[in-house]
Amino acid sequence: MCVSKKNSEGYDDPTAYEALTRIEQEQRALRAFRPIVYICSPYSGDVEKNVEAAQKYSRFAVDTGYIPIAPHLLFPQFLNDSDPKERSLGLFFGNALMSKCSEVWVFGSRISSGMEAEIKRAKWKNYRLRYFTEKLEEKRDVRD
Repeated sequence: MCVSKKNSEGYDDPTAYEALTRIEQEQRALRAFRPIVYICSPYSGDVEKNVEAAQKYSRFAVDTGYIPIAPHLLFPQFLNDSDPKERSLGLFFGNALMSKCSEVWVFGSRISSGMEAEIKRAKWKNYRLRYFTEKLEEKRDVRD
């Protein structure tokens, strides 16, 4: 948005200019800050379907003003999830990234073993957990 010092008739209008400039600055500041959220969803099982779902969940985070971190979309690119040592390393890396996030978002109705470990760690570290359905609806009544 480009704010002009003149009104539509070409006259100086400092009051409107100042108000519109402040609004523009506030909007720019809001766009600049995006909290980082950790995306927790299944990877194992139907990997292709689960990767698509994690991509959808990550896009949802972006569309709602957050920066998503989805380790299960990144680390399987170069770590072998079938190798227990490399899987363990990936979970360790994910824990390191989780510590940089403001919230942990858990998606879906199925909790995999990897997700269970992530949720346990988030609770232990007292991170804010939010739960969502596969349809991106937040679950309000979640029992611990």
